[in-house]
Amino acid sequence: MFANRYISEATQIQVRQRAKFLCEYCHASEQWQYVSFTVDHVIPISKGGANFIDNLALACFHGNRQKSDKIKSFDEQTLSEVFLFHPRNDSWQEHFFWTKDTLSIIGLTATGRATVTALRFNRARIINIRAADQEIGRHPPPDEPIQS
Repeated sequence: MFANRYISEATQIQVRQRAKFLCEYCHASEQWQYVSFTVDHVIPISKGGANFIDNLALACFHGNRQKSDKIKSFDEQTLSEVFLFHPRNDSWQEHFFWTKDTLSIIGLTATGRATVTALRFNRARIINIRAADQEIGRHPPPDEPIQS
């Protein structure tokens, strides 16, 4: 039997507010996007996840498509399969930081590196969007770690 995939509007609003309207994976701002972000099941329903608020995260459209039903990916440095970043259980600052120019996200841990690769955090299109947003002062998000 399949779990109910419907997420109420009230829950979706709560997820957006909790995320401060940022993709909880790549930290893109929903405010400046043409396509509304989606509410992602961190653990997909197909893998036993549910609609509980603690299993939901705000995700940019592209990141959500790349993540799909994945919960693990391969880390090239450790040559092992690891869990992807989990916005409810993991700290973004422990797994990622911005390059000095704040245009790319670097994974600090096996989980961070695997997530950067699997969700394609640094594809050309998003780097161009970050650069344009940076020019007008809306990137990077405040209080985020930057490479020293």
